[in-house]
Order: sequence, then structure tokens, then C-alpha cells
Amino acid sequence: MVKPAGDTPGLASLPTTAPDTLTRAGLRRVLIILCLTQVTSWGVLYYAFPVLAANITADTGWSTTSITAAFSLSLIVGALVGIPVGKRLDRFGPRLIMTAGSAVACIAIIGIGLAPTLSLFYLAWTLAGISMAAVFYQPAFAALTRWWGPRRVTALTAVTLAGGLASTIFAPTTAWINSALDWRHTYIVLAAALGLITIPAHWFGLRGHWPTPMGAVSHDHVRAPREILRSQAFFVLAAAMSLSAFALFAAMINIVALMLDRGYTPKIAALTLGIGGIGQVAGRLGYKRLCDLLSVRTRLAVIFGFGAAAVALQSGVAGPAWILIGLSVIAGAARGITTLLQATAITDRWGAVHYGQLSAALGAPVMIA
Repeated sequence: MVKPAGDTPGLASLPTTAPDTLTRAGLRRVLIILCLTQVTSWGVLYYAFPVLAANITADTGWSTTSITAAFSLSLIVGALVGIPVGKRLDRFGPRLIMTAGSAVACIAIIGIGLAPTLSLFYLAWTLAGISMAAVFYQPAFAALTRWWGPRRVTALTAVTLAGGLASTIFAPTTAWINSALDWRHTYIVLAAALGLITIPAHWFGLRGHWPTPMGAVSHDHVRAPREILRSQAFFVLAAAMSLSAFALFAAMINIVALMLDRGYTPKIAALTLGIGGIGQVAGRLGYKRLCDLLSVRTRLAVIFGFGAAAVALQSGVAGPAWILIGLSVIAGAARGITTLLQATAITDRWGAVHYGQLSAALGAPVMIA
């Protein structure tokens, strides 16, 4: 199995980018901006949907299966579009790509809220998927990996910690807005928030010279992207991440419907979804400690095992609510750790030269799952 950050002595301390590409203030600016925009982008494009899904079905008569399929389509589109986006990130940097992605996301969310027919609902979610490729974790990871260089793990941990709060912030916020407005107007409000925050933040916050990666640190790091993509190591890593994502995120996206089906109120259901973000943060905070205590294989077994157990118990335990909330925290911790592992695995094994392309290729099957 590919070794994540912290398992290869000395590797994280080696430079991966040209020196002095940004001042310390510039590096902090980039990190703060990406933390802010990841919370907002994930909150609006991803975590609002499970909160509003029941209301969408009740208002339109469209089946839960059909609207979930539209949401799933957006993830597939984002995964596939992410591969060419990753190539351009390697070459041009994140500023224009993430700014344009934010603008497209706003249009897509407005389209979702205004869609009068199911076919236009699907079209709007397809557009949302295109924007996801340009605003979700992959471009943010590419930016931090290239700009922060040898200190990339610190920056990646910080941005995933912030991203883990997206559900905690936006699930109850969406439910609160929806308590005063219907689901369509709720999406319009969220689109306005997305545009006001992320478009100027990406444009003004991600300015700066886009550095060229420095020399590779081992023979494996100089291999061509196509050769790496066909390797057994890459295949095993992608398969493990994808299977984990399939279980953990399928459970997460259905937790609100599950809670409502068991008789809990929408607010309790939204809280259960949102509290999973606390688990994601806790998992990421404890990731380095886990690396110090456990070998790679043991660590992966523990992470995936806890996640699998949480999902199984969520499906079989009817209550009380505090137990289901606790299980949501455990599942969230597993999600959080695997996201950080995904963020660091490419650089630790193959270097930063083709990070955008390889990271997108790794993220594609994960997002599709």
C-alpha cells in the first residue's frame, strides 16, 4: 500500500517547489482563503442537498431516487472533468480555474433552485458537477502542494480541517433557512452566499507566481504520468479509497432520510448529519498521532474497520438519537482521515511534478463511488 505522509522519514522535509515563490504572508493568505472557500463550496454544492432532498421530493413529486441520481450525476461529472482540470492546474495554477468554477457554481445552484422540470434539474446538476471539478478539494490540494512545498502536510491538514466543518455549518444553516423559505428560495440564498464569498476570494486571494516543481526525490518520482496511472501501486490505492468512499459517503448522504424514516425531527436529522463534520475534524487532528502509533497496513485496517462498523451500526440501530449522533461522529472521523490520506499520498509516492493530474485521476474513482 502506498505510504501516506509521515511514513517516509525525511521525505516531507525535502523541497518540492522552487523557493521564495510566496512570502510567509502570501502563504498564510492562500491557506486562509482556501479554508474559507472550501467550507462554503462544500456546504452549498454538497451538504445542502441531503437537507433539502425530502422537501424537493414533497414539493415537486419527483422521486427520491431520481433527484439523488441527479446529485450523483454531478459527482460523476466532477470526477471526469477533474482530470483535464488537473492538467491545467499543473500548468497554469488555481486562480483563474477556481474563480471561474465559483462563478459556474453560482449559476448552477440558481438553476437547481429554479428548475421547473426534472430534465432541467438534471442539467443544472450537471453544470454543478463541472464547477465541483474546479472548486472542491483537488484544485485546493494542488495549490497548497505546489505553493507550500515541504510544509504542504501542515497546509493540507488545515484546509481539510476547515472543509470538515462544512457539514457542521451548512447542514443546520440550510435547515434554518428552509424553515423560513421553500427549498427553491433556500437554494437562491445559498447561491448568493457562494458567489459573494468565493468569487472575490479566489480571484484576489490566489494571486502570486505559480512555481515550477523542483527535482524529484527518487526514481519513482520522475516516471511519466501514464506509467504511474498504470502501476499496481496506483491501482491498489485507488481501489482502497474508492471502496471506502462508497460505504462512508453513501451512508452520510442518506442519514437525513434514515433519521426522518425513524421518526426523528428534521432538525435532529440535520444535526446528526452536521455533527459528522466534528468527527471529520477530530479524525484529521488525530491523524499524525495515528501515524506515530500504527504501521501503514494496521492504520488503514483501523480506519476502514471503524468506518465499516459505524455504517453497519447506523443501518441496524434505531436509537436513541445520541447513539446515532455518536456513530455519525465515528463515520465522520473515518471520512476525514481518508481525505487527508488522499491529499498526501500522491506527493509522498510520486512527487509534486504531476500532482494535479495524478490527484484528479485518484479522486475520480473516489468521487464516482
